[in-house]
Amino acid sequence: MSQQTNPRGTFLQIAEAVKIQIRSNPEMAELPKLADLMEAHGVSRGVVLRAFGVLREEGVAEPVPGGRWRVIREGKHANRRPLADRIADVITDDGLKVGEAFPSASALSTRFGVSRPTVAKALDKLEVAGLLSEGGQGKVRTVRALPNQEERSQP
Repeated sequence: MSQQTNPRGTFLQIAEAVKIQIRSNPEMAELPKLADLMEAHGVSRGVVLRAFGVLREEGVAEPVPGGRWRVIREGKHANRRPLADRIADVITDDGLKVGEAFPSASALSTRFGVSRPTVAKALDKLEVAGLLSEGGQGKVRTVRALPNQEERSQP
């Protein structure tokens, strides 16, 4: 007779296994993919989501847009403000003036640790808000207006 896993508490075992992974890998920024954990532990999506819920309750991880989960490291403060707001801060943080060139999507992607398409969406919002000129392939964005200090969100 084959040994069967008791479904009760399986999500707790998965949560513990993920916590061990996080502790052993200080560079780990995201939780493993749901599908990978489902396959590795032979469980359903719901069981893995329950494990992620435990990690959330314990302050180990949090969901991020797009279905992924981010690792929360103790003692490290993550800026949870929208990316568009944080990118708008570049204008004042870097002392940019109206008419000056704004950093490229590639440079911002590296600076904020997000993908270029994610940066592009945030830049589009800043263009619509009138803070930046329209960019494009080979076209340098410039600062059109300075952000209003009262409108900026606080971290």
